Amino acid sequence: MAYFLGIDGGGTRTTAWLANEAGTVLGRATAGPSNPLKVGFAAAQRELLRAARQALAVAAISDRRHVRRRSEAPVGGRRYKGILLDAVCAGLAGVDRAEVHGPLFGWLHKAIPARHHLLTVDAAITLRAALGREPGIIVIAGTGSIAYGQDAQGRILRAGGWGIPFDDLGSGYDLGRKAVAAALQDYDLRGPHTLLTRRICRALGLQNITQVVMLALTQDQIAALAPLVVDAARRGDGAARILCRQAGMNLAELASTLIRQLGWRKRHFRIFCAGGVFKSSATIRAVFKHFLRSAAPRAEVHLLRREPVEGALALAREMVNPCP
Repeated sequence: MAYFLGIDGGGTRTTAWLANEAGTVLGRATAGPSNPLKVGFAAAQRELLRAARQALAVAAISDRRHVRRRSEAPVGGRRYKGILLDAVCAGLAGVDRAEVHGPLFGWLHKAIPARHHLLTVDAAITLRAALGREPGIIVIAGTGSIAYGQDAQGRILRAGGWGIPFDDLGSGYDLGRKAVAAALQDYDLRGPHTLLTRRICRALGLQNITQVVMLALTQDQIAALAPLVVDAARRGDGAARILCRQAGMNLAELASTLIRQLGWRKRHFRIFCAGGVFKSSATIRAVFKHFLRSAAPRAEVHLLRREPVEGALALAREMVNPCP
């Protein structure tokens, strides 16, 4: 019996799943954020290791029939928490940079013993979860935003995702920042009255929206205001509806950029929307789909239902059993 560990290290949380060679998930666990560009190397390593340990512990407790300790380890194999892992795949933002990948890969190899290790970007595992090896595009809108395209030869192109504050339009952070701006404009009578003013004050414990400028809000705290925009838009708030429409257009432009580069305007292919922004707002999804009709009339647009960590597990299995 072979065992595989897949890890999705995000800016909000870390997810780890342990599965056997039959594809049965034996252990699931979550921990805190492990994006090294946001939380630093030490914090990222701590949360990655915590999620991995918890997933293995859950597996060992919940199904001892499957996760059995091996008496003989293959050459190069080492036990981790009593289980011999065949492969570990971790997807994290920013590890396409050599100065990030090198130290983290060395740490991963030592911290979580296995026969094979793969450290790749988070978008790569989301691509695999959504598309397998098929050509297509994913657009991810969570705290940040980015788009990746994959052609039939396995070539991968990206658009956006250059980080806060310079890019990541249509993301949770972008929605949260613009919501605060809309509330301040409401206060000044420079913009329309909006429900966002009162709701932001309530969420942040403010008596007056102008007090927001005195707060040292983190990126995550600003992104956490995005659901307020989605809810206000659902209730018919004009300013919030404009922000959701802008987000849908910005995210559609990410996909359109890749469509042009790939030459897919007349082609039939799939586009997947992933991340909390897409999941929370039917309006953003509708605007996104509408603006893609002219860029690629034959494209199918879907909301990603699978978890990115499933892509990490698939890549882990391929290290042991490569696809032809």
